[in-house]
Amino acid sequence: MKSRISVMVSIVLAMLVSSMDSTIMNTTMPIIAKDLGRFDLYAWSFASYMIVSTVLSPVAGRISDLFGRKHVFGFGIVLFLIGSFLCGISNSMIQLVLFRALQGIGAGCMIPFPAIIAGDLFSIEQRGKIQAFFTGMWGLSAVLAPMLGAFFVQYMTWRWIFYVNIPICILSFLLLLPYKEVYTPKKSAIDYFGAVLFGTGISMVLLDTVIKSNQILFGLLGILFLLAFYFYERRQQSPLVPLALFHNKTVKWLNLTGFLSSAALFGTGSYIPLFLQRVSGESLFISGVALLGTSVGWMAVAVPAGKWILRFGYRPLLIIGNTLLVLSGILLNFLNQQTGFWYVFFAMMIQGLSFGLTSTVSIIGSQQLVEANQKGISTSFQLFSRNIGTAIGVTIMGAFLTKAPDFLTGIHHLFLYGLIVSIVAFVSTFFIKDSTQQQTNPVARPQPSS
Repeated sequence: MKSRISVMVSIVLAMLVSSMDSTIMNTTMPIIAKDLGRFDLYAWSFASYMIVSTVLSPVAGRISDLFGRKHVFGFGIVLFLIGSFLCGISNSMIQLVLFRALQGIGAGCMIPFPAIIAGDLFSIEQRGKIQAFFTGMWGLSAVLAPMLGAFFVQYMTWRWIFYVNIPICILSFLLLLPYKEVYTPKKSAIDYFGAVLFGTGISMVLLDTVIKSNQILFGLLGILFLLAFYFYERRQQSPLVPLALFHNKTVKWLNLTGFLSSAALFGTGSYIPLFLQRVSGESLFISGVALLGTSVGWMAVAVPAGKWILRFGYRPLLIIGNTLLVLSGILLNFLNQQTGFWYVFFAMMIQGLSFGLTSTVSIIGSQQLVEANQKGISTSFQLFSRNIGTAIGVTIMGAFLTKAPDFLTGIHHLFLYGLIVSIVAFVSTFFIKDSTQQQTNPVARPQPSS
């Protein structure tokens, strides 16, 4: 029991620093760019972290299937610590971009493991509660990160937004050491060339979200590398992504539905604070608090989701979740100059109910419907599908906003896009085979004290 508590605290601390680092620079980056120069590299300070962490997540999940969770997770913590220290001592924007990429490697090796290790340690009934707690940490970091960043800039130095990670990472690593892993890895060769093809292809696709020229070229190159990856993987005995994973139609549709729902409206949090500040006249703090509605809704349904799966199955819950997503899209399409804080909070809470249900059910399904030695890649690929969908969705929404004749028209266009794609996500749930009897991975039960 002590081992389980220790690793859960370690995970929570690692989640806190990795989630905060994805948002803490939003309010401080203009000051950092002014200090270091090279404002033309502004976007790359975010992109280098996002691209590398997104690409590495499924790779880390697969490696953990082969060599165990503890070693990969611990490696990620150490890399994130080193990257944070180097970011803090950066003397140029080029250095910052490179060290943010190193941070991204560490984050990519950490992000999938809360869900993966929870899948190893806890039963389906308990996993919903654990996922709700993890979500609460993400919601907390979304509010704390901008405030903490502003505090460091005003009273200390922007470098402390990176230095603060160091003691937290050290504590997280020390708490991980006593953990006695319950998963027995199935050792095999690592598909290095497949990892290169996959990483290059996904990186090219994600580059389209930040570059302003040659987008078609990078997009086509990304598709070609991913096609090469697919045909190469078909011939491998120990592939990076076992293609048999997608012979399971339920797992395949869980990934596609997760991608579509995230591409639809998961990026809402990037634009709602801007709407409240520019149209409703709310402060930076209040516009951030509105996003807590998402966390409230998410935790309300994530806690009992494990029990609901055993009672109702996957498909009915996903249909309900995506119905709520469509409803939130409708509510967001009625935003106007008279819209107040509580209307937005309610709309975000409905969206939180949707993502709390669909995300928790999909993650548990991705673990329970595969063999134990595929749980890591299946879980991380579910998260990967959602991250890719979010990156694409946020980019498309941003394009609608910047090309509109005025801000409010842009807001209406981007949420109309979100509503349309959420309807497509809703339709996709009907292709999911509802069968809790399909479970091939035994339900994890609490382990004895260690």
